[in-house]
Amino acid sequence: MRISVMREHHPEELRVALTPANVSNLVGAGCDIFVEAGAGDAAGFFDADYRNAGAEILDTRAQLLEKGEVIVCVDGAREEAMTDLKPNHICIGMMDPLSRPERFLGLAARGITTLALELVPRISRAQSMDALSSIATLAGYKAVLLAAAQAPRIFPMMMTAAGTLNPSRIFIMGAGVAGLQAAATAKRLGAVVEAYDVRPAAREQILSVGAKPVELELDTSSSEGKGGYASEQDDDFLQRQREQMTAVLAQQDVVITTAAIPGAKAPVLITEEMVKGMKNGAIIVDLAAERGGNCELTQPGETVVVHGVTIIGPSNIAATLPNHASQMYGRNMENLLRHLLNDEGKLTLDFEDEIIDETVITHSKAVRAARIRERLPVVPEAAHAEEMA
Repeated sequence: MRISVMREHHPEELRVALTPANVSNLVGAGCDIFVEAGAGDAAGFFDADYRNAGAEILDTRAQLLEKGEVIVCVDGAREEAMTDLKPNHICIGMMDPLSRPERFLGLAARGITTLALELVPRISRAQSMDALSSIATLAGYKAVLLAAAQAPRIFPMMMTAAGTLNPSRIFIMGAGVAGLQAAATAKRLGAVVEAYDVRPAAREQILSVGAKPVELELDTSSSEGKGGYASEQDDDFLQRQREQMTAVLAQQDVVITTAAIPGAKAPVLITEEMVKGMKNGAIIVDLAAERGGNCELTQPGETVVVHGVTIIGPSNIAATLPNHASQMYGRNMENLLRHLLNDEGKLTLDFEDEIIDETVITHSKAVRAARIRERLPVVPEAAHAEEMA
């Protein structure tokens, strides 16, 4: 397998798809690795580190694309990442596939094979390839630090000669990977932590990280969808949830929201009226900002103060921790690449394998991923013919 590691195009994307440690492992597995010059600089991995790990450093993108059959990147959702890929290239990265499925029609027509790490199935043998969980882990951790930096209060209780300082109250909305990590981080910093999730099964997980579950009087029997994600709820459910949540929010110093539905706009959990009822000086960190936000007043990529409440809407939060984010993403990528190797060390796309079947979006000039095809206005004939075959 000839693997080329692309330098990311967007100036705010500081991660790299493979670290020198990943390169060393893949070279040991018989792969040839090519790295675009400077690809890992922003994450603290330099060209000399890649050379020592066995990679060849190439000065231009044209050279990189000429040498590699598999092109790996972090942000494959931007058009510039795909512009000059050649037919028969295999591109692997984060593609944001459920939001803009129509772009894959063009990639399929060009003969480019694409694999999206967001589509890796949530099954036990694919856990080591789960880049979404890696990103969410770091996002939950960093959200608490962003809140702490903006908050007018400290998090832990302190007994001092000047008197006792009461601990901050922190509330986590959504107890998935990001929410649980946020709860654990806030607890380590000494705050009083509460958490809520629409899924009944999350209660024990909330307790396991030292937080107190908040329970509302709602019917949550249909709250959990495929892969353990929360399923989308109707407007009536969300309205009743907001009504009961208003009293909870009024007591909090910090609120961190993490609720997201794959491929859909984030549900609005906090309305402007609910913000008005919060403490003056309270903080909201909205980890769903890039999907429209869980707070009605969130501005993606900005920090705003409304009705005395500071609302932080971070974008691409994992990229603010590029070294560890690259280590985690690189391990996910390495494990997926190893999964594509057959017993002879050759690249193989075995569509009988659930992981490959669900992760590959385009191949042989067809959009073959069912989750993407069902979102297209018209199912391409080539894809339909391949499915029938």
